[in-house]
Amino acid sequence: MIWKSLRSSGRPRPPEQLTRNWNELLQELRVMQTGVQILTGFLLTVPFSDRFDDLAQHQRYIYLGVLAGAVLTTLLIVAPVSFHRVLFRQRQRGWLVAAGHLCARAGLLCFGLVSAGVVLLVFDVVIGTTAGLIAGAVVVLAFASLWYGVPRLVDDANDDEE
Repeated sequence: MIWKSLRSSGRPRPPEQLTRNWNELLQELRVMQTGVQILTGFLLTVPFSDRFDDLAQHQRYIYLGVLAGAVLTTLLIVAPVSFHRVLFRQRQRGWLVAAGHLCARAGLLCFGLVSAGVVLLVFDVVIGTTAGLIAGAVVVLAFASLWYGVPRLVDDANDDEE
């Protein structure tokens, strides 16, 4: 099982480094959590608006997919806090950092997809399905470029300098 196999990669980390990594991870999750909570809260109100009944069937499916994705994103970014509570004072900081790292990465991926799904839905409702698909694809490309591509460029530039 993946959760049991999460251990520090190879060499043991000093406790100070694990504590620093854990604190940095929690700070990143706090930043992301605010955006996810606002988005999820907004999505939960949509069915109660007057225009919800005007949505086409495919738009309702998009909405439900986006809502499920927002809840999954919330689950992923809050999971490390739950892990910490369950494992408190059990000397599992290395596992917590590794598991939290995986949850944060998966949460970022889900947040990008949910954001693209929201854009897809809004463009679909306002302009049409083709515009929605194009706008959603542009958002996915933008998230992937900025969140993954830019750090890879920095990493590659550092490799070239060495």
